[in-house]
Amino acid sequence: MDRKMDDINVLHHRCLLNLRRRIRDIGDGRQAQERYMRIQKDGDALSYQGNSEEVGCYVAGHPLSKGNCYFEVTIVDTGVRGTIAVGLVPKFYRLDHQPGWLPYSVAYHADNGKLYNGNPVGQEFGPKCARDDRIGCGIHSENTEAGFTTVFFTKNGKEVGSVEVPVSAEGLFPAVGMHSMGEEVKVDLQAEWFLEVDDGMMMVDSHEDDWGRLYDVRVTGTLLEYVGKGKSIMDVGLAQARQPLTTRCHYYEVEIVDAGEKCYIALGLARRDYPRNRHPGWSRGSVAYHADDGKIFHGSGVGDAFGPRCFKGDIMGCGIMFPRDYILDGEGDVDDWDRVEVRPDHASVQNVLYLDDEEEEEEDGEEVEQGQEGRKVTVFFTRNGKLMGRREMRVPPGGLYPTVGMLSSGEKVKVDLHPLSG
Repeated sequence: MDRKMDDINVLHHRCLLNLRRRIRDIGDGRQAQERYMRIQKDGDALSYQGNSEEVGCYVAGHPLSKGNCYFEVTIVDTGVRGTIAVGLVPKFYRLDHQPGWLPYSVAYHADNGKLYNGNPVGQEFGPKCARDDRIGCGIHSENTEAGFTTVFFTKNGKEVGSVEVPVSAEGLFPAVGMHSMGEEVKVDLQAEWFLEVDDGMMMVDSHEDDWGRLYDVRVTGTLLEYVGKGKSIMDVGLAQARQPLTTRCHYYEVEIVDAGEKCYIALGLARRDYPRNRHPGWSRGSVAYHADDGKIFHGSGVGDAFGPRCFKGDIMGCGIMFPRDYILDGEGDVDDWDRVEVRPDHASVQNVLYLDDEEEEEEDGEEVEQGQEGRKVTVFFTRNGKLMGRREMRVPPGGLYPTVGMLSSGEKVKVDLHPLSG
């Protein structure tokens, strides 16, 4: 009996060793394998080998990751139709479908410049691509919590746009699709992407040092002016402050100087890596008050009734009510702010730096993360000095940054990032 038990134990031990070895092999990539169909691969060159009626697709063996978050595809030949797609797909994506057509996949298509995001119907996104053009695709790797990440695309080294997409457990794998005779590309899975070389994102100089990110927005002193196309929802102009709101600077204001054609002006707060072509409030990690309809958008493209519409001359404000024990790294004593008012001539808006004791909502047992990330704060909005309402949200990594969006020609706003005095 004892010998039989010993044999069983030995067998059990061997099974455990084999299982651990398989897990280790998968973890270090030994079993990772490229997959492709109706595609000929020669080194880094891919060429279409179908009959132009069926899709050919290539999927890389490794997903994008923090250490390798970007890749590029150079179009060598557009073939008959130039139906080349570059994007990201799940590990076991169907190879008879273009990237972007099926759920959990996204791709930029060269023939029409459209973005396909888990749907066979594309949306207007960027310019068409031709021979010798480079199409790049990457992820903002610091933002993969809750099963989402921001995917961005480039053309010839310049960012075209970005979109928030869900991420499967295995990650997102570089993919190339083709659909007509003669199409050929070269793939660089080790390409590097440096934000500072992108003309679309203006890294501000000392004259504009309040702003960290500017897309289709021109800055003249405190004036922001929309200079985008204003043709579709992908043409959002975005301005994001260089510094997040803190307990020392917890509120800012925007005055509508010119409502433009549609007054598609929004102000709010957003995470540091917020997508450039999304209005504040539309995507996760943001909240905003929209002037054109008076609605509040909180991480969703569907807004809720909130306050009145805003017009030329109106002043919209946004701030944070911090819990009393909320201290950001590097901040000191904040007692001097207890008597601060939003604006002397807007007496109806009192200092709301901290929640009143009776309004504080204690969350028993909630652990405070280092740097206060993940803590709940209350975001509030004002119109012409009067409080419009509040929304609770959690602080994303890096904090919440003042973010202004515009979307129709002629829109101009004047921004005061430090309106408080006392």
